[in-house]
Amino acid sequence: MIRSLRQRETSQSKKATVPVVLTVAGSDNSGGAGLQADLKTFTTLGVYGTSAVTCVVAEHPGRVLNITPVAPERVADQVRLVLEAFPVAAVKTGMLYSAEIIAAVEKALESLFKAGTPLVIDPVMVASSGKVLLKASAIRALRRFMRRADLITPNRDEAALLWGKPITTPDDLRKAARALAEDLGRPHVLAKGGHLKTDQALDVLASPQGKLREFAVKRIAGVDPHGTGCTYSAAITAGLATGLPLPEAVAQGKKFITRALRKRFEIGPYQLLNHLPEQA
Repeated sequence: MIRSLRQRETSQSKKATVPVVLTVAGSDNSGGAGLQADLKTFTTLGVYGTSAVTCVVAEHPGRVLNITPVAPERVADQVRLVLEAFPVAAVKTGMLYSAEIIAAVEKALESLFKAGTPLVIDPVMVASSGKVLLKASAIRALRRFMRRADLITPNRDEAALLWGKPITTPDDLRKAARALAEDLGRPHVLAKGGHLKTDQALDVLASPQGKLREFAVKRIAGVDPHGTGCTYSAAITAGLATGLPLPEAVAQGKKFITRALRKRFEIGPYQLLNHLPEQA
């Protein structure tokens, strides 16, 4: 039976819609980090993930073989086409690699800055294997770009590099988070202490005004899969896209990454995050 136009419009109006999230990140062929981890996280947390690939990384959890950057204009094209098609509710960036890619992404996102769309920057600088993932010449450009963000999520080593001092204690982490937030002026800073040698996995959220909020869980001993930073920041971004206030989005992200670690997969010699939904 042929439906009337009104019937078709009514049917279409009942179709499910979800917030759209964009990740601008490198591709991890092993699936545990980068945009692959982001997209898995987005799906599990109920948002629609889109992506712009900045680099193709040949790697597995124990080794990065090589990094092939995508031309900056092609990265920008991907961003622009996503924004042309979808009402993006939040953006996260991961591996940006070079000053040229950072500049291209910043320009392509200009309309979202004007609209106040949340931006989360995970300042990916060094892989878990120790491989450098950001050119030294790009650090200044990244710092400038971070001033456009709502949240940056450096791990201990990245926070130390940006702060200019070593971080070896929880108090160092608090000082670094506060100093970075006050220096950058706009974004909140979530300094992650997962690599500290403490009984608690502590993360410190600092506001530009210097206010601190802490998120801590008991450390899961002997677990260190790659992709934790990507997954954590993606979960926070998903929360912001659904309208959660920043502290609640961070709490959601902390809960998600903790479960992904506790329910991890062990495949061959590697530990892999579990991005799957919880089983009923």
